[in-house]
Amino acid sequence: MKIVACEVWPVTLTLEEPFTIAYSTTEQVVNYFIRIDTDAGISGFGCSAYDEEVTGENEYSVGKALNDVAVPLLIGEDPLCYAGILSRLRRQLPTQPTAMASVDMALLDILGKKAELPLYRLLGGSRTSIRSSITIGIQPVVAVVEKARKWVGKGYTALKIKGGVSVDDDIEKLHKIREAVGSDVQIYFDANQGYSEEDALLCIRTLQAVEAEFIEQPCSKRNLAAFTRLRDLSGGALRIMADEAVLGPEDAVRVIQAGGADMYNIKLAKTGGIWRAMKLDAVAAAVGARTMVGCMDEAGLGIAAGLHMALSSPNVEYADLDGHVEFIDDPTYHAVRIVDGRVYPNDAPGLGFSL
Repeated sequence: MKIVACEVWPVTLTLEEPFTIAYSTTEQVVNYFIRIDTDAGISGFGCSAYDEEVTGENEYSVGKALNDVAVPLLIGEDPLCYAGILSRLRRQLPTQPTAMASVDMALLDILGKKAELPLYRLLGGSRTSIRSSITIGIQPVVAVVEKARKWVGKGYTALKIKGGVSVDDDIEKLHKIREAVGSDVQIYFDANQGYSEEDALLCIRTLQAVEAEFIEQPCSKRNLAAFTRLRDLSGGALRIMADEAVLGPEDAVRVIQAGGADMYNIKLAKTGGIWRAMKLDAVAAAVGARTMVGCMDEAGLGIAAGLHMALSSPNVEYADLDGHVEFIDDPTYHAVRIVDGRVYPNDAPGLGFSL
C-alpha cells in the first residue's frame, strides 16, 4: 500500500459561549484537518487542535508544518509502516506535536480500516466505553453552580471545574457545587498553572473536604518540584496531576526525576498523537502512576482519536473528552457518542468516521 495524495484544510469552530480558563478566553478555534489517500482506496483522517500556551504552536505554524513538511514526507510511503514515518516526522517537526498528531491519527485510521477493526481493538481493547467529565470554565459562582446542575441533569456524573485565578472564589465554588450535585458526582479541579504553592495548598485542602478526585497542574509548568512539595505538605490525601508540564514521554521522565506527580494528563495534541501517547502512558505505568486522557478545544474527530487511545489502556483511569460538546459547527461532531456522560466510539473500522 502506498500514499498517493494528501489534503490539508483549516476549519473554524465556534463555541456556544466564551470559555475561560486561568490563562485565556476562547470563542472560536481553528482545527486543521488532514486526509491521506492510498492506492488501495483507503483514506485516513486526522485533525490538529493547537493551544499556543501549551505547545507554542499557532494557526500559521500548524498549517506550514503540515503542508510544507508532512505532506511531502508522506507521499509514496507505506502507511502501515507508521512508526518509521512518525519517527522521521518528529525529527523534522520536534516542536510541532499538534501537527504531528493529525498525521498520526490519519495513519492509524488507515491501519484500522485495513484491518477492518475499530482502532481501540487493535491497540489493546481494554474496554468499550469510558466515563468522561464535562468541563465548566471560570465564571461567577452562581453561574458555575447553575452549569453544574445543568450537566448533571443531562446525565454527566463527573464535573471538571476550572480555576486558578482566585483561590477564594474557587473554594466557594467547590463547596457550593458539592452541595448542589450531591455526593455521587465526581469532581475534578484544574488550576491551569494559576496558583502559587501557598494558594494551591489551600485549594487542595478544600478539594479533600469536598472529596474531589484530583487537582490538575496547580502551579507553573516550570515548577516541576511543586508536585512533590504539595503532596508532602498536604499529606498525600489528594492526587496531583501533571498536565502542561508534560507534553511527551520525555517530559514525564523529567517530572519523575524531580519527584514525580501522582497522575499524568495525556492529550494527543501535546504528545504528537496516539503512538507517542501510548509511550507516555507506559512511562507513567512503569512508576505506578495512572493517567487521564484529555483534550484541547477540538473537533469530534480528535476526540475520537483520544477515545480510542483511552479505551486501549487499562492504565487510563479518567477521561476528559468533551472538547467538541459545545461547538455549534463541527463537521465531525458525531465521530463519538455520549450517553449519560459515557463516551462510546462508533462501531466502524479505524477511528470510525470519514469526511
